Amino acid sequence: MLRENTTPGKLIIVEGIDGSGKSTQIDLLYKWLQTQGRSVYFSEWNSSALVKSTTKRAKKRKLFTPTTFSLIQCTDFADRWENRILPMLKAGVIVLADRYAFTAFGRDVARGVDRDWVRNLYSFAIQPDVALYFRVPLDIAIQRITSARAQLKYYEAGMDLNLSDSHIESFKLFQDRILTEYDNMVGEFNLTVINGNLTVQAQQRLVREIIKNELKGWQGLPTPATGPHPQFMTDMNTGKGVS
Repeated sequence: MLRENTTPGKLIIVEGIDGSGKSTQIDLLYKWLQTQGRSVYFSEWNSSALVKSTTKRAKKRKLFTPTTFSLIQCTDFADRWENRILPMLKAGVIVLADRYAFTAFGRDVARGVDRDWVRNLYSFAIQPDVALYFRVPLDIAIQRITSARAQLKYYEAGMDLNLSDSHIESFKLFQDRILTEYDNMVGEFNLTVINGNLTVQAQQRLVREIIKNELKGWQGLPTPATGPHPQFMTDMNTGKGVS
């Protein structure tokens, strides 16, 4: 189980299989919250500088086992958690995360790692105030990804699992496993399911309504109105921060 959020901040995360449209939605939400005068910080999966070079080399040489892949992804998350996410929450900021621990709970288990072991790895993290799960049929997600990419990467396609000699077929089988794990997590972690088949605009209306209700009566850290450095809290990799 994840710990309760006792910080003055708000943690809002999005999840979904590749091609679910979640990244588009959280980007729109980020911009909208800024226009509402909210102090907001953005973090994304696999973006810690601490393990970036190690991860890149290991992927290139195809050295990862399911367990070592799980451990290095958790190290990435722990570094961002300790040095970025948690301090922002303690300051009363709204933290938006494109993927959270649930990504590990889905992908690692789909690779055969023990379900309870993976959950225990992330037991230091907190339960998000809002966890949005963008659910789309597998065939639509596959079509979105393959039409936008010239080639799927080795681990992205789950080729390390020997599911198929074809990158596309392996990707499909791997994502199907992950989709099953996500569906099983809905009740366990109180994920709010968003229909990914809706238009981008319709999804964003739903998202904003959910967030409005969550922030009703909540103050948080005031947005600085003046000063030479309005973006004083910035993600080193994305450039997104408080404004």
